[in-house]
Amino acid sequence: MSESSQSPPKENELRIKRASRAALASLLNLTFLPVIGFIWLLLIGKFVEQDQIDHYHFKLAIKINLIAAFALLLVSALIIMAGGLDSAYTWIYVINYFTLVHTIFIIAATWAMVRAWAGQKLKG
Repeated sequence: MSESSQSPPKENELRIKRASRAALASLLNLTFLPVIGFIWLLLIGKFVEQDQIDHYHFKLAIKINLIAAFALLLVSALIIMAGGLDSAYTWIYVINYFTLVHTIFIIAATWAMVRAWAGQKLKG
């Protein structure tokens, strides 16, 4: 790769910070600030460019959060079909979802954040 095709050091540093922010917004959406974290993630997406490190991390963060939202809706539908909040099966679904499925999403977002801090691209 020639020097002219590489990003300048300051620009690359900015892209790594943006990638880290995208991963952090994803993690916040999955944990402490649902919806607010996703809105922040969408705002970060306005500044990313194709084939840059921040673009890859942004795409992964969006995918993780949309799949997590789908999984949460699926579990909610199962709870309603199993008899609502009064059913004994409700807590089985809720506890299994949060200890297994949601934890996987949080670990994936944490892994992406560590990769962003290291300045490593992801496939998206």
